[in-house]
Amino acid sequence: MKATQLLHDLGQRLWLDNITRDLLDRGVLQRYIKEFSVTGLTSNPTIFDHAIKNSAAYDVAIRQKVEQGKTGEALFFELALEDLGRAADYPTAPNPPPRPQAGGRWNRP
Repeated sequence: MKATQLLHDLGQRLWLDNITRDLLDRGVLQRYIKEFSVTGLTSNPTIFDHAIKNSAAYDVAIRQKVEQGKTGEALFFELALEDLGRAADYPTAPNPPPRPQAGGRWNRP
């Protein structure tokens, strides 16, 4: 059994701290969910800024949005929200994470 599956079975949830178009387009996220029991994602503007500046995966979308009159912050957030929406559509592991209960105990739903 993989260490990540063992952690999952013990109630730990693995999250990725980066959502990028490459991660979504190339099937990497799907593979991470399947092979490493990844159950969540998080990101922030700095991560998206880095991804957009350092990946050709955004070039076509940027050109299209600029042609539509989008620039600056509006362009940035539209790109980021597209990726967030796509990432949210991915199914994750079937067992939900444990929930904190009164007294600091954790309980599986």
